[in-house]
Amino acid sequence: MHPVRKQRLVIVLIIVAGASAAAALTMYSLRQNINAFYTPSQIQSGEAGIGQRLRVGGLVVANSVKRAEEGLLVSFEVTDNQETVIVDYDGILPDLFREGQGILAKGELIAPGHVRASEVLAKHDENYMSPEVKAALEKVSHVEETN
Repeated sequence: MHPVRKQRLVIVLIIVAGASAAAALTMYSLRQNINAFYTPSQIQSGEAGIGQRLRVGGLVVANSVKRAEEGLLVSFEVTDNQETVIVDYDGILPDLFREGQGILAKGELIAPGHVRASEVLAKHDENYMSPEVKAALEKVSHVEETN
């Protein structure tokens, strides 16, 4: 092989290796910040791993909201009309948060069916529901209709 071609080949291989390493490092660092959306049914079936950052959405179960006597800790259940998960949140809930309404909680799965939320979002008017929550609830409704 000609020395100039060999030199070019080495340079190209170094550039490809460097670009691959940069892409791998970028993907690794971004993986820490990804919050995938899960329904309560998906969480209960084990699709989300313990310690995983996630978003869970659904309807707040009636009579499930429990507030600590001291502090801001609130625990409530979220359902997709098939399964239910418990959400703990230490903070001030949105003004529009109430039982029977759609919410989206961002947090971490700390145990099977148990999420510790760092943020809770509630619908902002009577007609709005998070697109993810709405699609998940519609999917469950279609499954129930076919059974």
